[in-house]
Order: sequence, then structure tokens, then C-alpha cells
Amino acid sequence: MNLKQLEYFLTIVEEGQITAAAKKLHIAQPPLSYQLRLLEEDLGVQLMKRGSRKITLTPAGELLKQRAEQIFSLTTATNREMELFKKGNAGTLSIGTISSSSTIIPDQSILDFAGKYPNVQFDIHEGNSYEVIEMLEKGVIDVGIVRTPFKKVGLTIRYAKTEPIVAVFPTGKNYGKSKRSIELIELYEQPLIIYRRFAELINIAFEKEQITPSIRCRNDDARTTLNWTRAGFGVGIVPLSALTEQDRKELIYKEVNVEELHTQMAVISKNDRQYTPLVMEFIETFAKSIESL
Repeated sequence: MNLKQLEYFLTIVEEGQITAAAKKLHIAQPPLSYQLRLLEEDLGVQLMKRGSRKITLTPAGELLKQRAEQIFSLTTATNREMELFKKGNAGTLSIGTISSSSTIIPDQSILDFAGKYPNVQFDIHEGNSYEVIEMLEKGVIDVGIVRTPFKKVGLTIRYAKTEPIVAVFPTGKNYGKSKRSIELIELYEQPLIIYRRFAELINIAFEKEQITPSIRCRNDDARTTLNWTRAGFGVGIVPLSALTEQDRKELIYKEVNVEELHTQMAVISKNDRQYTPLVMEFIETFAKSIESL
């Protein structure tokens, strides 16, 4: 088994047909079929079932697909890291970020880092925390900026300070007796706009109060939550740091008075990856910056 055979295999999987895969690879169909047969003989298992219109992966084929994707992701990451070593203080630094980090990224520490290394390019990939972790696992990014809660297996993590979750009100609305905080009971029956991955935590918090939240909208992006809040669909539930300076001027928001709904930003990297000194310096510099927030 070699990388070329794995490339052929993944292309067949992506295209769903050997004919289409051969066309994409710019080779004839018989040699491609021959390479697939050699791969199956080498591994001693059947990888695909050939149908009249589309191939179907066997369980062994599904496993090889996962492993092949991991191998190519690692190859991409390794090539990028070798390029950084070769160029010294130059190259591309790939960072995965979440939408609610936009108020702190880039910060002064990143500006200082960029000033110190003017030949470094920044390749930014955006997604929710789960997507950023997946990009890190696949080697698409060198470092990720995520928010708790998330699975911590296989990660090196540096946390920012704990921050509250806030309730953000539509224009002209204001609930609760206090000016700065709000109790869950005061949000009872109010339509809520929430992060999908916070749904379980929110439900648990409401259950402790023996009330049921009224969820109007679930989404995966702080900007989406705030946009729907502005449009009048309900009360947005977001981390405090997701609010820009303009948001804090324009919108009324109050800290949700529930300890379990606090959250943290975090810088994550892979435990089992050998990073260049340049990447390690970036992680250390930015981690110290957010730890002091």
C-alpha cells in the first residue's frame, strides 16, 4: 500500500464511480481498476462493492477511508511544518477560530507577533468549536481558538478566564428587576435564541429551577444569535465576549445568574504533534494574552 494507491482509492470514493474517478485523475479506467485490485489483494480485504451505478464501501473500506483521510491530513500538516522549518521565521501559520472570538482576535499579542515575524502569513479558518477541533485533528490548522464545553481528549489546552453567559434583549425590550443580572425564572416563557451546543446546559439549568425554557431558535454562531435578537425573534443567549463594543452600546444585556452557564475561551493544540518553535511561540504568546483577560 502506498500514497498513490490511497489517493486513487479516495478519489473513487469521492466520485462514487471508477469511470468518473479515472476521468478526474486523468488516467484510463483499466489501470485504475487494476490499482484498486492490487490494493485489495495487498490488504487481503474487499474494500468496495461494485454496483451498476455507484460503488458501495464495505466495513473495511469505510475504515480505510477514515485512515486515508487522516494520513493525507497529516501529510499536509507535515509539509507545512517542514516548510516553516526550511524558511525559518517565515511561512504560513494556520489558525482555527470561532465566531465569538472575533472581539479578541486579532489582539495586541498577535499584532506584536506579526511585527516580530513580518514574513509569516496567517491562514484563518472559521467554524464552531467542534469544527475547529475537527480541523485540528485533520491537520488543516496548527492551533485552534475554541470555547468550552468541548471534548478534551488528545489536546493541550490553555484557558482564558471564566466569563459569564449573558441574555441580550431585542430593541425596546428589557426583562428582569436587576440592571446588571437576570434570573432564569425571569426568562421563563421568553423566546430564547441559543447556541445549539449550549442547549443541554441550558436545559439542565432550567430543570433545576423546575421550569422549561422556550427555545425559539438554535444555531451555531454568535453573530447569528445577535442578528436574530436584533430582528426581534427573542432573547439571545451568548458569552459576554461575543459582544462587540458597538453591541454593548446598542443592546441591553444582563448576566445570567447561573454558575453552570459560565464559559471559557481556550487555545488548543494536538498532544501528539511536533510543532515548530515558531508555532510554539505563537501558542505561548497568545495563550498568555487571553489568560490575562
